[in-house]
Amino acid sequence: MNWKIKARIQNLISTLPSEMSYALYYCVQRSLGGLKNFSPVSRLESGIEIWDKIEEQGHDPKDKVFFEVGTGRAPLAPLSYWLMGAKKIYTIDLNPYIKKELLEDSFRYLIENQQEINVLFGPRLQKERFTKLMMLANQPSFSLDEFFKLCDVKYIAPGDAANTPLEPNCIDFHTSYNVYEHIPEPVLSAILREGNRIVKPSGLFINKIDYSDHFAHSDSSISSINFLQFSDQDWSKIAGNRYMYMNRMRHDDFSQLFGSVNQDIVPQEGNTDNRAAETLNHSDFSLDAKFGHKSKEILSIIDSWWVTKPSSA
Repeated sequence: MNWKIKARIQNLISTLPSEMSYALYYCVQRSLGGLKNFSPVSRLESGIEIWDKIEEQGHDPKDKVFFEVGTGRAPLAPLSYWLMGAKKIYTIDLNPYIKKELLEDSFRYLIENQQEINVLFGPRLQKERFTKLMMLANQPSFSLDEFFKLCDVKYIAPGDAANTPLEPNCIDFHTSYNVYEHIPEPVLSAILREGNRIVKPSGLFINKIDYSDHFAHSDSSISSINFLQFSDQDWSKIAGNRYMYMNRMRHDDFSQLFGSVNQDIVPQEGNTDNRAAETLNHSDFSLDAKFGHKSKEILSIIDSWWVTKPSSA
């Protein structure tokens, strides 16, 4: 879909009363957007990738407590954590976006593709837990509360990740996947400071952040840095709504953010987009002044993993 048309649709829907707006936007996503051909695999993979990052740092995630910022429509990253042996998972969202029908779709997929799931998780899959999940999935009906109880998931929505009800030093791993790019920088700072309070001194923060213009995900006519041409004021008019807000922070901005909240950064390489690098060399592509001082190398990085630790200083 053309990105300008998509932006207009989102802006229009966002003007409706909240309950009506959320319901209509979900219908649009199911019929035309990213939820039309819903598959749980990529969302399960996000949990596996985060587990990988934890193990790369020499930590054993099994029997540990996870905290996820941004549950989304279906709690599939928490399900991944649980299937691999997590002790408990807290998942928090600003609004209660979970749709039971998406979880039901996910269960049907798991039932029909059990061999694929076994290969996806490999030896990490806790077979006893997977069996229990399949027993729940094969019931004629189940409630979200039954799912949460089985998988030791505490769903907090509406919730504020910058002001949680959790006790200090109770979380081993504070995680997010393609969420932080949708949160204003001052709120991110507050979330990370609250994370410092609830994460154990030995814990980790693991965040996958997508810096790209998300309209480029569904419109190949624009590059991943298309939105860097616009001023904050102009971009807010285009995509300042609740469904496509993007803070447009770049790789160096996140580096400064994590440092400002007293977190030590484990060096990670960002993913450079060659098309973005080429776009920056075109004479007809004009960066807004907000980004003009940044290097082409920084501007060409479109996503990155961030692994940070509470500072010992």
